[in-house]
Amino acid sequence: MTAKRAGLLTKHAQVRRVQRALQELGLDGWLLYEFHGVNRIAVSLLGLGKTTRRSFVLIPAQGEPVALIHAIEASSWRHWKFERRVYSGWRDMEEQLAALVAGKQRLAMEISPGGSVPGLDYVPAGAASMLLGLGLELASSGDLVSRFHSAWTPSQLDEHRRAAEIVAGVARRAFTRAAKAVRAGKPTTEGALSDWIRGELQGAGLTEQMDTIVAIGPTASDPHYAPVGAGEKIERGQLLLIDLWGAFPGSVAADQTWMGMLGPSIDARTRRVWEAVRDARDAALAFLRERAEAGAEVRGYEVDDVARAVIRERGFGDRFVHRTGHSIDTELHGSGPNLDNLETKDDRVLVPGVGFSVEPGIYVPGKIGVRAEVNVYWGPKGPEVTPSEVQRDIFLLLGE
Repeated sequence: MTAKRAGLLTKHAQVRRVQRALQELGLDGWLLYEFHGVNRIAVSLLGLGKTTRRSFVLIPAQGEPVALIHAIEASSWRHWKFERRVYSGWRDMEEQLAALVAGKQRLAMEISPGGSVPGLDYVPAGAASMLLGLGLELASSGDLVSRFHSAWTPSQLDEHRRAAEIVAGVARRAFTRAAKAVRAGKPTTEGALSDWIRGELQGAGLTEQMDTIVAIGPTASDPHYAPVGAGEKIERGQLLLIDLWGAFPGSVAADQTWMGMLGPSIDARTRRVWEAVRDARDAALAFLRERAEAGAEVRGYEVDDVARAVIRERGFGDRFVHRTGHSIDTELHGSGPNLDNLETKDDRVLVPGVGFSVEPGIYVPGKIGVRAEVNVYWGPKGPEVTPSEVQRDIFLLLGE
């Protein structure tokens, strides 16, 4: 996690912001549970290093935060500016935990009722049952996580914009490289082009959360394909998918997918698939703009519904096998809202400051895979799409 966001809940001003949000949401507090790094959200928000014992931090809707930690872990909490309570044995821990939450009724935690949002399910069933046994009502901290963990800082937005143009430029050069190799009679491979892309991204400073997927038509029908060794040759007449991503150190990644054809034209089937994917992407972006202009709330699953409807209408509904988009924060697949009503029903609100991908795709096993991916920053005035130039048609990489 980035130092720009780490330890947010150790600062008085930020705690006050959280408390105002808790009051707005009708919550008595936010209870963060952490053990051995299992709750990455708590680790980041509390600025923790290595811990090996259970800890609980209560941010009450009113009053000062309190940390309940193990007796051997004082050094891991030396940065904590608020009250610390210490336990040693499990009986002591349970007694102190009961005292910590006494008088509270409804607390937010990193849970997801019914497992509907797995990216928020960081509280083990045993810990949750112990708290439920104290008579507490546990609510998902999803909207708090979006606001105070996954929202981008102004500097992260600027760095993402720069990263987006770099990523787009590397993709275009990769297509040119593949076409040049075909013209020379020495076609490159998926593996070799992947290695070249990684080198270009690293050389441009995108050294974190960096990788790529390079796949020709049939192999691209596996959305998370990775070649073994050299993989397949990239030859004349093939459809080529390049998905690539990377971030500046401690910042937010740019994640894009581009399509090119190693030939002078596109066959009717490929065009039909591409246009369905592109139009689904554009419908999702238009929906976001419309909601922003109307000042209306947007939830992740609603955007997925819009994109999925386009692909279903074109006859490929059963070939769109993943969500429309994933959260992006200081992790490529972040903890904020996903655009998803397939794998899960993500009903979290897109709050100002969060970012995500928009990447509908169609995959016909063993035959063709097509995806069109851009990123969106959900700003105060609505969606900002990156990169600045969005792909309108499949690149034709070779002439007659």
